Amino acid sequence: MVNQLQTDQSWIPKVIKKKTCSTFLEDTSAQSRQHLCQCGYPKEHHHAVATEDNFGAAIVSRWNTAEHTTEEPTDAFGDVEFFGKGRRHGKFVRLSPDTDPAIVYNLITQSWRIPPPNLVVSVVGGDANLKMKAWLKDILRQGLVKAAQSTGAWIMTSGLQVGIGKYVGEAVRDHATASTHTATKVVAMGIAPWGIVYNKNRLVNPKGSFPVRYTVSNDEEAQHALDDNYSAFLLVDNGTNNQMGGEIQFQARLEEHILTQRTGVGGRGSIEIPVLCMLIQGGPNMLERIYGATKNNIPWLILAGSGGIADVLAEVIVESFTAETLRKQVEECLRKHAPPEDVPSLVKLVEKIVENKHLMTVYNADLEGVEEFDTIILQALFKACKKNSTDALAYLDELKLAVAWSRVDIAKSQLFNGEILWKTSDLEDPMTAALVNDKPEFVKLFIDNGTNMVEYLSYGRLEELYSSVAENTLLNSLLRKKQEERRLSQQKGSKPPPGSTGPDSSRRSYTLCEVLKILSDLMGDFCDPLYGELFQLAGSKKRKALLNPQEDSYRKRKCANPWADLFIWAVLQRRSKMATYFWEMGGESVSSGLSACLLLRGMSRLEPEAEGAQVIKEMVAKFQQLAVDVFNECYRHNEKRAFQLLVHRCPMWGRATCLELATEADARNFLAHDGVQAFLSQIWWGEMDRNTEIWRLMLAFFCPPFIYSNLIKFRSSTEDQVMESSASEPECNENDMLLEASEGSRDNEADVKTKARNRRPFWMIRWKQFWGTPVTSFFGNVIMYFAFLFLFAYILILDLLPMSLSNMELVLYVWVLTIVFEEIRQTFFISMDIPVKKKVKLYFQDMWNICDVLAIGLFILGVSARMFRGWYDAGRVLLCLDFMVFSFRLVHIFAVHKQLGPKIIIVGKMIKDVFFFLFFLGVWLMAYGVTTQGLLHHTETRASWIFRRVFYRPYLQIFGQIPLNELDAAHIPISNCTDDPVAILMEELPPCTNTYANWLVILLLTVFLLVANILLVNLLIAMFSYTFNKVQENSDIYWKFQRYKLIVEYHKRPALPPPFIVFSHLNIFIKRNIRRVPSVKSKVFVMDFPESVASKLMTWEAVQKENYLVCRNRAKRESNVEQLKRIVQKVDSVLNCITDIREHDRRLRVLEEQVDYCTEALTWLVESLMQSDLIKNAKAPPCLQTHHIK
Repeated sequence: MVNQLQTDQSWIPKVIKKKTCSTFLEDTSAQSRQHLCQCGYPKEHHHAVATEDNFGAAIVSRWNTAEHTTEEPTDAFGDVEFFGKGRRHGKFVRLSPDTDPAIVYNLITQSWRIPPPNLVVSVVGGDANLKMKAWLKDILRQGLVKAAQSTGAWIMTSGLQVGIGKYVGEAVRDHATASTHTATKVVAMGIAPWGIVYNKNRLVNPKGSFPVRYTVSNDEEAQHALDDNYSAFLLVDNGTNNQMGGEIQFQARLEEHILTQRTGVGGRGSIEIPVLCMLIQGGPNMLERIYGATKNNIPWLILAGSGGIADVLAEVIVESFTAETLRKQVEECLRKHAPPEDVPSLVKLVEKIVENKHLMTVYNADLEGVEEFDTIILQALFKACKKNSTDALAYLDELKLAVAWSRVDIAKSQLFNGEILWKTSDLEDPMTAALVNDKPEFVKLFIDNGTNMVEYLSYGRLEELYSSVAENTLLNSLLRKKQEERRLSQQKGSKPPPGSTGPDSSRRSYTLCEVLKILSDLMGDFCDPLYGELFQLAGSKKRKALLNPQEDSYRKRKCANPWADLFIWAVLQRRSKMATYFWEMGGESVSSGLSACLLLRGMSRLEPEAEGAQVIKEMVAKFQQLAVDVFNECYRHNEKRAFQLLVHRCPMWGRATCLELATEADARNFLAHDGVQAFLSQIWWGEMDRNTEIWRLMLAFFCPPFIYSNLIKFRSSTEDQVMESSASEPECNENDMLLEASEGSRDNEADVKTKARNRRPFWMIRWKQFWGTPVTSFFGNVIMYFAFLFLFAYILILDLLPMSLSNMELVLYVWVLTIVFEEIRQTFFISMDIPVKKKVKLYFQDMWNICDVLAIGLFILGVSARMFRGWYDAGRVLLCLDFMVFSFRLVHIFAVHKQLGPKIIIVGKMIKDVFFFLFFLGVWLMAYGVTTQGLLHHTETRASWIFRRVFYRPYLQIFGQIPLNELDAAHIPISNCTDDPVAILMEELPPCTNTYANWLVILLLTVFLLVANILLVNLLIAMFSYTFNKVQENSDIYWKFQRYKLIVEYHKRPALPPPFIVFSHLNIFIKRNIRRVPSVKSKVFVMDFPESVASKLMTWEAVQKENYLVCRNRAKRESNVEQLKRIVQKVDSVLNCITDIREHDRRLRVLEEQVDYCTEALTWLVESLMQSDLIKNAKAPPCLQTHHIK
């Protein structure tokens, strides 16, 4: 590492120089025994050439760094380690004041890898004996350093443990100790003269120091030591020793160079780096520095009340003086700080400084406070750049700076107040910066002020946004992985795809190809419409999404749906506020919210960090609640439209419905909504009355003729429609814009359903109305399943004879065969438009389907073994176990019950708790069982008995079955036994019980029962209680979610239950394959509306979303927190008005003084003219007339 650092900075001595005195001019004023040169170094420190007598040196009386120094390669650079300061490191370099600032800036930002600043604050003022006031320390710590951290600024001071540099270093240290944000480090940079640095010889090493140990003692000279709280030191060597001011010229040049550099948020390089000088106290010599900076348009922030020249300038700038009074006031103030002979020149400097008054900002801590110091800095920069133009380009850098500092309030008041004419093209770069750096307030501000997202967002710019994701995020790791897969897949090709980058690429560049693959992994087929038309599938069944080189022009195309694209981008980056805003601006609100839940749940499975997983969990809950709230608004407004919204195919999300998205995203709160449950109840009961009692349904089930009686009520609208002789048109509601096209939205259903009703007689229609509903199918399956279990139990107990098959057993086999047919239909013949592999995967995602496969598999094995005499007993055992599995299937059937359903869920959760309990119990059982077996029966060799005594006997002891005659020596009976292993193995005699250390066995039994019966059992009870309370709170949600899945399942099932289901299978086969009649049931949960109707439905949903947002914002405004915020804003505005009134009052007083002065001067002039003979006028001068206001 040291060699690498040395190699990286080996160029420094070749480019950066130091100054060495080349002419020895003795300092006659120095009171020292050594012969000192005017440069401050002794004579022996000079080279031989410098000390030679020559005529040029003889005639020179004053030493000058420009004429009497030469440049040599620097011999001090590298890293400095502050010994005893916790291994703190800093960068340093010794350089000439004539060094090119561009080289130094590149050294800092590239070689030293210090991030470029968004702002440079140069803190000047004070002297070596500066005594900082307490409120000034607070400003440095809570104001300056905090603002530097939040804005990414550099703080420049001397960097020494003296004067203002010492207090800035302490502020950096205190803020770093108290701050919890360790990611952003405050960059404090010291620029000091090399000649005054304490122990500077320790830094000298011509080859560089990596690092050098720097030790600071408690000597008085050590006050000019380097401060360990600084990140970098620029030690300016002008050839002098122990002389101040050698760094001023170089620092001014460096500030001028930084002003010409550009940086920006997100690395876009679009913002000019502003430089601000802050004056604290200061002496008269600071006026020259201030004047030089104002000539370069560098603004100054002057701290009023800090003393010295700062107070003089603050008074001059705040107060309004005439030219004459200004000179008098400045002379009076400067006499306190400067010698009388220097006052006239200093007054002229102050007058020149006041001419650039717009570059001066006075900060008064008593009036403005410390909390918003970054606002003060930004206002000072805005004030310095204040222009009279209305052209937006003139204010573009100020806007970018406001974005970088997250000060939307200042942007609103200063830049978007109606005076500046902003165009969409002007706001493109600030919009990109706001998006990249997660500034939703600025995004909203730009959109409100004319930014057109359709014109702004192209596919190329969208790829730039994906390429700007942070390095340490989950999205970046996924994109990098997909990019690497894509690169490897292209290695055999002749040309890589556009936008792909190799492993050595310095700049990340991701394409929508990688994004599409990530969305495919997270969302499956629901992401098909997204960017799919931009790419070409090639080479495999899997999604390759490879670009042809000629298709690179897609990047110039505008995004078809910019709000959805930005919404997905924000969700993938887990930016909650940004994603919420794009959700509000986009369409298809309900489906978009559910899609975000699906996307985030996929990301949660890949998130390795607990904090990131918690953020994703909160976002899932947020977007699910947004979907619920918008759908609730829709349901309250119009129930029928809300139902249509649930089953409408969403083109944006793979033509999926809201119900499908909610199911995939596990959005239980959405599925438990009253509107969704009302829709499910409508499907559950079909055209029967929802209030039909169960006994009526059961009676009609066993006695079908009751269907045609008044025992069960059906919808009257259906009966009226059936009794009509001609086909009736769908009912049209003039207030419902969707129903105007309802006939076109259900073409297939109208052809199949309405025309069929006109052909079929009443008894056939009523028959289908009863047997075609899910509730009838459910109760039929329940009744017949009980009959199946009764038949199975009867055969297992009474009729399962070896080598013979009874009629009842054959009926059972046929019954199970029909169940197998139904499982095959559910697996392969429900959805015909998906591949077989995915059908099987979807089938096995349901736990109850796995239970069905297990039951059928055990039944087939049991029947196969039962057919052979030698395997009859094994087959009987398998069939008995299979009966338990079939019986367990009843749990799923009763999940639809409102009281039993939540309890079944609780039992399922508790089973998971039992597994954890069994783990602890198993460890304790094994420990106790092995120990007691070794103590009591060490001669036992039979494996079955060892297993019984190690596991089975301790398990029974938990329930109170304690065999004292085997454990306690006092109760062990006297009997024949042996210790012979062969006799024990042959079971001739039982093994003898070892009674040695029997007391230990009794003690272990006591401890075992204590831990198992009290500790572990109570732990299990506590886990059960927690699970019960947790599930019971959300039992209604859990039950409604299970009810939804059950209704969907039985809606897809045929009307007849097994074993009669084979007739339904035959009927379906004839309809679909011979008669080619499309399914009507498939239209219930999925609907394809015409484009016009779908557009109106989406418009109606958007209106309801706006109503919801208005209500939410109104409730938010009426909350106590928002009211308090408004009161604070009003108080602030009143205070600002009072401040303005004071300012106007002060100006009026100054104006009155000036008017009084003019009046006196004119009076004197009139009197003088009257007494002189210059003007002869008999008319008296005019008198002042006072007009009284009535």
